[in-house]
Amino acid sequence: MRASMPRLLALTLAAAVAGAALPALAAPAWPGTEANAPAMGGWDPVSYFAGKPAMGDAAFTANFDGATFRFANAANRDAFAAAPARYAPQFGGHCAWAASQGRLSTPDPTLWKIVDGKLYLNCSAAAEKNWLADVPGNIAKGVAFWATQQ
Repeated sequence: MRASMPRLLALTLAAAVAGAALPALAAPAWPGTEANAPAMGGWDPVSYFAGKPAMGDAAFTANFDGATFRFANAANRDAFAAAPARYAPQFGGHCAWAASQGRLSTPDPTLWKIVDGKLYLNCSAAAEKNWLADVPGNIAKGVAFWATQQ
């Protein structure tokens, strides 16, 4: 047993050093952007603020926070490029209800609400119903959770 103690110590030290060399975890990626897919499933985030969500066009894109967004037209792309944080959905595009519950979930871009000038997406009709039951409280919980993801 004593002969294996130095080896165990060496392995433990090697594991610690290897772990220290690993990069820190990044904030969660925008949902649905795997394999270079556009954020929000291709929906134009600026169009929500006009009250008529529209699909974006691959001819009009802008990058923000590690994701590519599509827009219905050049004017929307330019508005987004000038103030991306104003138009991008909250919680990195994840479901607002899920964020309020301390988890991440891919949203359904057709389930949305603008509150105090910010866009929130939800992942299902049930999630949206739950989120709408206490919008201020759920936003506060989502903000607190999202701060731990950064």
